[in-house]
Amino acid sequence: MLKEFKEFALKGNMIDMAVGVIIGGAFGALVTALVNNIFMPLLSLITAGADFSTWFIALDGNKYATAEAAAEAGAAVVNFGLFISAIINFLLMAFVVFLFVRAINKARAAAKPAEEAAPEEPTTKVCPFCQSEIAIAATRCPHCTSELPESPIDPAA
Repeated sequence: MLKEFKEFALKGNMIDMAVGVIIGGAFGALVTALVNNIFMPLLSLITAGADFSTWFIALDGNKYATAEAAAEAGAAVVNFGLFISAIINFLLMAFVVFLFVRAINKARAAAKPAEEAAPEEPTTKVCPFCQSEIAIAATRCPHCTSELPESPIDPAA
């Protein structure tokens, strides 16, 4: 059993996945720090410092200072402000991840050598007698019915 576990744990896929999870966690921490420390304060300036986490409705009809006070009093509470805050946080996180992926894709594209486009093989030729455009493999011109000389381009190639 120990031998089987060793084979499983040391497979290339397992090591690659472990590295991906570790780097993903570090990337997640980086995105969270960027959102919480840069984007959320800027959003706070735009919303005039509104704290969405204090927006709630107590379902018993009474007014409470905080959602915690309502919960302590035994009232059911709908914390729609926390939901709004979570939506804003998600959108900011998604936008930051989009910016990172976009930058990585641009860097990857810049690092790739530009592939030269191969010149396209011609599919038509000009009849030397009537100057009409005809198929490259033609042996007789469909326009003037002249027999055509051997084509320098091999149609089978």
